[in-house]
Amino acid sequence: MSSGGHSKPYFPVESGPQPPSRKPQRTPEAKYWRSFKTDPHTTGLLHPVTALEFSPSAPHDLVAASSATLLLHEGLSLLPKSHHISDFPDVSYSPSFRCDGSLLASGCESGLIQVFDPKTRLILRRLRSHRRPVRVVRYPKLSDKLHLFSGGDDAVLNYWDVAVESVVSTFHGAHKDYIRGGSASPVSPEVFATGSYDHTVRLWDVRVPNQLVSGVFDHGKPIECVLFLPSGGLIATAGGSSVKIWDVIGGGRLVHTMDGHNKTVTSLCVGRTGTANEPRLLSVSLDGYLKVFDFASFKFTSSMRFPSPLMSVGFSPTGHGRVVGTSNGVIYIGQRKAKSIESTLSDKNTMLWDPIIAGDTKALKPNNFRYFQRQGKDEKLSEGAFVLKRVKKVRVAEHDRLLKKFRHREALVSALNNKNPNAVIAVMNELVARRKLLKCLGNLDVGELGMLLGFLHKYVTLPKHARFLMALAKKVIQMRAEDIKASETLQRHALNLRRMVREEVHIQRSLQEIQGIISPLLKLARR
Repeated sequence: MSSGGHSKPYFPVESGPQPPSRKPQRTPEAKYWRSFKTDPHTTGLLHPVTALEFSPSAPHDLVAASSATLLLHEGLSLLPKSHHISDFPDVSYSPSFRCDGSLLASGCESGLIQVFDPKTRLILRRLRSHRRPVRVVRYPKLSDKLHLFSGGDDAVLNYWDVAVESVVSTFHGAHKDYIRGGSASPVSPEVFATGSYDHTVRLWDVRVPNQLVSGVFDHGKPIECVLFLPSGGLIATAGGSSVKIWDVIGGGRLVHTMDGHNKTVTSLCVGRTGTANEPRLLSVSLDGYLKVFDFASFKFTSSMRFPSPLMSVGFSPTGHGRVVGTSNGVIYIGQRKAKSIESTLSDKNTMLWDPIIAGDTKALKPNNFRYFQRQGKDEKLSEGAFVLKRVKKVRVAEHDRLLKKFRHREALVSALNNKNPNAVIAVMNELVARRKLLKCLGNLDVGELGMLLGFLHKYVTLPKHARFLMALAKKVIQMRAEDIKASETLQRHALNLRRMVREEVHIQRSLQEIQGIISPLLKLARR
């Protein structure tokens, strides 16, 4: 370990082999959903964000419903490009864009439905028929620009002609309790589904008044959300802590039940994966989790935790934005940058790929696309070629450099300052091997001794090194007893260390008692 110029390279000290990592390997799809960089935006809202909706037309404006306000974002832009629509007498619910994005309708607590122009934010129509809060307002998803349907806490379902502000059809007795979920069919503008607190889901066709298209689906819990899946043949319903998928074409057959949440599922939406563009069902719950479900293979592909109960979720039609609304008014906007894919030229010898001819004299790096198109990268070496390998430089920490110079006490202090337990224990083991640890302990000043006692107090019960650190703590107290008695700070460290050791001893004794109780039971079970 000489510091001479011809000595062997010095390698950093190590604390011994580490246990294998148990961190689960993420699938490519899980990495895709994690690639949405999420930022919280308070937006001045103080009440739950009960609904989120994207416009179907570019630039795909986002609208959020919170209390008596609709917050309209231009695309996924931040606050400077957002607008408030506050022309509601009370709480607003269920905003919905028309299929061309030119109109925006929303219900409210008083039973009124208002239709706005999203650009001017002026009220164009007021629809009055419901006597209680309107929780569901939906435009058809296809070419119908004249109608919408609504459902509310009066258990009445209305089909409106928006232009003349009149009800075309009223489905009395549609449900026996509050209507809280609704969805328009993606394949027919006349078909829609509703869900209620009476635990049922019903399908309706406005061409056949007061008659169900299919049977009644009994979810078994009060239904918070209903959503047609992209094919139009499946419906997802959220009620309680479960999400169920139903086969509409098969007469309402239950296809699958998802039980991934611990609390009430509040909202559903459909998102799509990256290049495969496969549909996924996104669900959020009061347990704070957003879960992604592959309803083709019936399995969860991703899960994300948020710090507050979740009330709503939306996914941008472009696939670059995922939005979540919480119970405390925070909107989490997750955006994914579109990677600019450079077109591959057929002639790789063109000027663009040669940095010298193109006038680019900078050295190409592996993070540059042209690095992988450079000339000669696919050439093979000849048989007699001699390859020179660059010697990899070993990077060492400060305590390793001090150990190399035999400055043992300074190396120990440097490791303690870094507060890395593995590095500290590695240095201690090296000093034991050099028979210098006790000498270093005797040379520590009061401040350095305080750092050592603080380290022992924090890590003395670490299972992997407990035996070594326990013995070291005992030796330190014996050697530096006079210094500890003379300093109040060191006395506090010593008392904390003693308390920690006593707690560990108590825990170990309790575990032994439990083991003594369980062992006979295990033997009986094996018989």
